[in-house]
Amino acid sequence: MATVELRFSALPEHVRTARLVAAAVARRAGVDEAVLDEVRLAVGEACTRAVGLHQSGGITAPVKVALIEEEKQFSIEVGDEAPRSAPGDRVPGSGADDVDAEEDEMGLAVISGLVDDVEVTAGENGGLIRMTWPRTPAAATVT
Repeated sequence: MATVELRFSALPEHVRTARLVAAAVARRAGVDEAVLDEVRLAVGEACTRAVGLHQSGGITAPVKVALIEEEKQFSIEVGDEAPRSAPGDRVPGSGADDVDAEEDEMGLAVISGLVDDVEVTAGENGGLIRMTWPRTPAAATVT
């Protein structure tokens, strides 16, 4: 299992670099050419979301991206350090928090529309979005 790790300051201008790196590594890992645009878009959305969470929370830690090549699949994990409580703990009608929550839900909906296999976890230490794509059989045997 090969892993490429990328960390970048939570600034919007670094999202493009993360997208380009993710697409290049996905191509090398054997992800079907037909879905590389989806990889780019999903990574861009996940990284933009993480940058926004860091900026709105005043978090200076970097956004973390792990590109993981496994035998039959390729996964990308985008992690943030923005603490979040359980969804039911938020009080509706609290202004800016409602707007942020709606934007967050919209971003997750876009990612879910682009990627069939998505896992989202969040807690008091931050969140993680794990997106997985199959590798083509020919590429899975070539190293």
